Amino acid sequence: MLTDRAKEIVKQTEGKMLDAVRFLEEDLKSYRVGKANPAVFNNVTVDYYGTPTPIAQVAAISAPDAKTLAIQPWEKNMIPKIEKAIIDGNLGFTPQNNGEIIRCTVPALTEDRRKELIKKAKGAGENAKIVVRNARRDGIEALKKANKNEGMPEDTQKEAEAEVQKLTDAKVKVIDDLVSAKEKEIMTV
Repeated sequence: MLTDRAKEIVKQTEGKMLDAVRFLEEDLKSYRVGKANPAVFNNVTVDYYGTPTPIAQVAAISAPDAKTLAIQPWEKNMIPKIEKAIIDGNLGFTPQNNGEIIRCTVPALTEDRRKELIKKAKGAGENAKIVVRNARRDGIEALKKANKNEGMPEDTQKEAEAEVQKLTDAKVKVIDDLVSAKEKEIMTV
């Protein structure tokens, strides 16, 4: 039976692991995989009166069809700055505007670009696993410290460590599943 302190440590450890998984999910959404997805602009910032600001905060972004992204700035004077940010963002888009809306046609992915994206996704997955393993290490250290300094029973410590290991295994599997799903999506022509 886990004590309240052991449960607290396990819960904190799980929270850190969940943060890593959520971050990976958001990161993978920003990969351009041949179909229009407004999330590709998540990491692109535009100079908004001297402050780097995400495009989504200065414009409405939509996907009117599977191959087109439309960006409608709240202020017309932002059009050139948004176009520059998209080009500087190195997303492979050539923005075109009609004075009110910026349109980006999503080009088909080349084989090299697909391989590059898969490599990037695997790297992001490895980074997430490192964060999960670090959370496991920190959790186990906290449990050992609680055993030594707070008088937590050793069998409770071992049980909590096993729980932390189960969480680690589960989160690593989720990360592997996310990366392989993204890999499959990237390779689908």
